[in-house]
Amino acid sequence: MKLHGYFRSSASFRVRIALNLKGVAYEDIPHHLVKGEQRAPDYLTVNPQGLVPALEVEGAVLTQSLAICEYLDERYPDPPLLPGGAIARAQVRAFAQVIACDIHPVQNLRVLKRVKALSDTGAAHIWARETIEEGLASCAELIAAQPGPYCFGAAVTLADIFLIPQLFNARRFDAAIPDRLLEAERACLTLDAFQRALPQNQPDAE
Repeated sequence: MKLHGYFRSSASFRVRIALNLKGVAYEDIPHHLVKGEQRAPDYLTVNPQGLVPALEVEGAVLTQSLAICEYLDERYPDPPLLPGGAIARAQVRAFAQVIACDIHPVQNLRVLKRVKALSDTGAAHIWARETIEEGLASCAELIAAQPGPYCFGAAVTLADIFLIPQLFNARRFDAAIPDRLLEAERACLTLDAFQRALPQNQPDAE
């Protein structure tokens, strides 16, 4: 199993957490996003979209972190990343999708490069911070009534896997983080699977 990623990519970070939680060994293949290595011709043959992560597994290439995490959950069901019950599963997926679909894409490297090109570098930082703060406030409201210590109770779910990398991004842009999300983060970071997935603990970390 080969994971194409980048140490600071939050989408790659999510997949590393899932792989670690499942106890699945993998080969890490870094692509430096700032240097544009994800657009190299040899990598485009792996993922024509030119993005990370991409997971080479069972003779196939899987892309998009949410799809990869759900594949891992189906292929390696223990520990489960989704709770029992259709409503609870939908709530966890919705939380993960707030991050994957509404927050992260609007503040990722590609978008910020375009914002910088149209204005000044300070505008890109403000853009990212406000986008993240708005999204995290919504995330906190989604789990306000849920018991801790994790996002949805006593077990790690897909929601936590998506939250922790986004909080890493939040700090890069000086964004405020609601207390309920910090509570979940504290619980997650006591786990080896999360610690080993941290950007600073990757072979390509600068």
